Amino acid sequence: MIKVSVVILNWNGADMLRRFLPSVISCSQGKGIEVCVADNGSSDDSCRIVEEEFPSVRLIRLPENYGFADGYNKALEQVDAEYVVLLNSDVEVSSDWLSAIVSYMDLHPEVAACQPKILDWKNKEYFEYAGAAGGFIDRYGYPFCRGRVFDTVEKDIAQYDAPVSIFWATGAALFIRLDKYREVGGLDGRFFAHMEEIDLCWRLRSRGYELVCLPQSVVYHVGGATLKKENPRKTFLNFRNNLLMLYKNLPAEELVSVMRTRTCLDYLAALFFLLKGDVSNFRAVLQARKEFLRLQPEFASDRQENLDKTVLADIPERFKFSILWQSKLLGRKKYADLPVK
Repeated sequence: MIKVSVVILNWNGADMLRRFLPSVISCSQGKGIEVCVADNGSSDDSCRIVEEEFPSVRLIRLPENYGFADGYNKALEQVDAEYVVLLNSDVEVSSDWLSAIVSYMDLHPEVAACQPKILDWKNKEYFEYAGAAGGFIDRYGYPFCRGRVFDTVEKDIAQYDAPVSIFWATGAALFIRLDKYREVGGLDGRFFAHMEEIDLCWRLRSRGYELVCLPQSVVYHVGGATLKKENPRKTFLNFRNNLLMLYKNLPAEELVSVMRTRTCLDYLAALFFLLKGDVSNFRAVLQARKEFLRLQPEFASDRQENLDKTVLADIPERFKFSILWQSKLLGRKKYADLPVK
C-alpha cells in the first residue's frame, strides 16, 4: 500500500499545474509517496501537460466535472493509501510539509485529519483566508479560523504556531486517513463545492475522531482561483450548503432554535446585499434558502445516521457564541480576542 497519496483535483487549470505542480513534486519525494492529478473532465490541455511535462505524476481521468466534493470521491475510489492529501491546484508547498504531519499522525492514531498552516501565496507574511491556522465554527454554523475572522486576515508572527485541536481542516490542504474518509462517507457530493470539508470534519469529530492543525507544516495558497469573493454562485453555494450542513449535523436539542436564528440572520444578510445595491447576491441568498427547503427532505436519512453514530455531541471546537456578535458588534476581529476558553 502507498503511504501517502497527494491528490490534486484539477478542472481547466493548466496554468496552475505548470506553476505549482513542480513544488509539489520536488517536496513530495520518498518511498511510499505518490502525486496524483485527478482531472475533473477538463476541456483545456491539462491532461496533456501532466502526461508530457510531469511523467512522474499519476493521472486519474474523470469523464466530467463532478465538482470538488464528488470529484474527490470518485478520484479516491482509485487510490489505495494510508493517508491522502486533498490539495488544491493553486498551492505551493514547503520542504517538510508532508513529513511533519505524517509523523504526527503516525504517533497519534486518534487523529483522523490534519491541516498545515496556510499562508497567502501573494503575501507570504499573512495567513490565507481559506483555512489559515485551523478552522472552527460558532453556534450558528459560521466558520472562522485562527488567523482569519470574516475578512480580517492576520499577519503571521508565530502567534498560532502551537498545534491545536480544530473543528474543521481546510479542503485546500487536507491530510486524512483514507479508511476514516471512507468510514464516514467521504465528502457529500450533493454540496458540489463549498462547506463540504466542514461537513466531513463535523462527521469525523462527532464520531470521536480528533482533528488538528499542525503549523510546523506550511503551504502557500493563492485562493479564490475558482470563484471570486462575493460571486453570486459562491454566495448561493455557501449559504445553501451551510444550511444543509447544519441540518445534517446539529444535535436534536439545538436544531429548531439554531435554524430559526439562521433564518433571521440569512434574511439580514440578504437585506445587507440589497442595501449595497448588490441585487445578484441578494437573490443568491434567497435562492439558497429556497433550495435548502426543497432539498431538506432528501437529507433526513443522513441526519438520522449522523445522530445514531454520534459519540461526541458537545464538540469543544464548536463555540457557543455568535461570531457575528463578537466580530461585527463587539469589534473582536482576531481569534486571540475571542472568548474561546
